[in-house]
Amino acid sequence: MPLVRIDHPAILTATEAAAISQAVHVALIQVFGVPADDLFQVVARRAPGEMVVSPQYLGIRHSDLAVFVQIACSPGRSVGLKEELYARIAAGVAAGTRVPADDVIINLVETVRDNWSFGAGIAHYAVRDRARPASAS
Repeated sequence: MPLVRIDHPAILTATEAAAISQAVHVALIQVFGVPADDLFQVVARRAPGEMVVSPQYLGIRHSDLAVFVQIACSPGRSVGLKEELYARIAAGVAAGTRVPADDVIINLVETVRDNWSFGAGIAHYAVRDRARPASAS
């Protein structure tokens, strides 16, 4: 059920954008156990000036090839699993593009499952409160 937003500089090719998308999806399947057909992504090309990235932060140097990956997903995964996901995404992006792993910036946004609808206005994962309030007499 992840919803992935990928922002990348416009200087990357369509092939590189597709490789980034694929690297993120494969990592989610392999590390988080997401079903292969659970693919929901927004991929946006950003013109110069639309992405602002610190040249260096926490000992990591960033270039003009920096990519932002934001993943909305359900909560409950361990820090170790998240670290594995980050590493797998960064390595996959670096292997399939000219973007170095240091330029892959990832953010997880955890949201409870009942905050999702996958179409038709249905809260697919909602757990309904079966208790009904007593009617006033």
